[in-house]
Amino acid sequence: MNLDFDKTGGLIPAVIQDNVTSQVLMLGYMNREALEKTQQEGVVTFFSRSKNRLWTKGETSGNTLQVVSIAEDCDADALLIKVNPAGPTCHTGSTSCFGEEATAKRIAAIQFIAQLEQVIQARKENPVPGSYTNFLFDKGINKIAQKVGEEAVETVIDAVAGKLDTMKGEAADLLYHLLVLLAASGLELKDVVGVLEARHKK
Repeated sequence: MNLDFDKTGGLIPAVIQDNVTSQVLMLGYMNREALEKTQQEGVVTFFSRSKNRLWTKGETSGNTLQVVSIAEDCDADALLIKVNPAGPTCHTGSTSCFGEEATAKRIAAIQFIAQLEQVIQARKENPVPGSYTNFLFDKGINKIAQKVGEEAVETVIDAVAGKLDTMKGEAADLLYHLLVLLAASGLELKDVVGVLEARHKK
């Protein structure tokens, strides 16, 4: 990077973005030392203008920001840092410092599905003894497809009966087994979403 710290008085704005959901989490400022510390340790460190010192996000709360990537803008006077947050980013307890908590909760739900898909893929590539996911992979496509069918039927039964509490559990089982089926078939959730996006444009 060839950042122009002098242009901005020694501090460069850093936009923090969730690597999975792309939600903007917060805005902070970095001097050269803060950026170097962030790059070396893989955890976001800012220069606190109020404390007049380096400040690692989460140093007291534990809600750190694990760095995934750092990119400079076209003028070399701002940064976009993609992170995996360990807990809420805002001091208010919200996911983002820009509010929209209801939206944040929906995004967090989507983020968890993405994380679950990653865990399932990891189990496929590196089996773990005693893992139910690996039990399914070992049984093969037919068994996994059967489980998807069973969970779908049970979800429908609860929906028709108005049993919303148990329906949530059945729907969770359905989503999980569907993710396993996609992984076993060599597909990812993004492949399914791509179909939905293409249909939406028509």
